[in-house]
Amino acid sequence: MHLRFTEQELATLIEMVSLAADVASWNRKQGSDDGVAAYEDLENKILEKAHNAGFADIIEWDEEKQRFQVKAEEQDKSFFRECYEEFRNESFWEDMVLRLADRDLIRHIGMAAWEQLTEEERRARTQDIEKRYWDEFSKNGVERVAVIYPNGEG
Repeated sequence: MHLRFTEQELATLIEMVSLAADVASWNRKQGSDDGVAAYEDLENKILEKAHNAGFADIIEWDEEKQRFQVKAEEQDKSFFRECYEEFRNESFWEDMVLRLADRDLIRHIGMAAWEQLTEEERRARTQDIEKRYWDEFSKNGVERVAVIYPNGEG
C-alpha cells in the first residue's frame, strides 16, 4: 500500500503516532508488551520515513534506544505533547475523584453491597460526593489531601 501525504498531513501523522506510542508506553498490564511494541515499531517506521523525507530537523536517531524519535525540543512545543499532558492531568483528577467517591460509598454501604451495584448505579449514588471532591480539587488541588496512617504504621 502507498499513501501520499502533504507536508502538513505528515507532520500531523508524526504527532499522532508519537502520541499513541507515548500513551501505550504507560500500559504496564501483564501481557501488553506485544501491543506496546507494535505501537513503538509503527512509530519508528513512520518516523524513519519522515526523517528521510525531509523532517530531519525534528526527528533524530536515538542511539541508546536504537530507534527514531521526535527531538525533545520539538516534543516540548508540539500539539501531541500538549494533548498527552492534558490527558494525564484530566485522568489523574477523574480517577482520584472516582476512587475517593467509591471509597466513601463503600464505607457507607459496605463492600458486598457496593460490588452488587453496576457502574451506573455507583455513579448515581456518588454524584453528590463526586461534585464535592471536584469542587475541593478545583479550588485547592492536592494541598489539603493528607494520608492518615493507622496506629502503629507510618
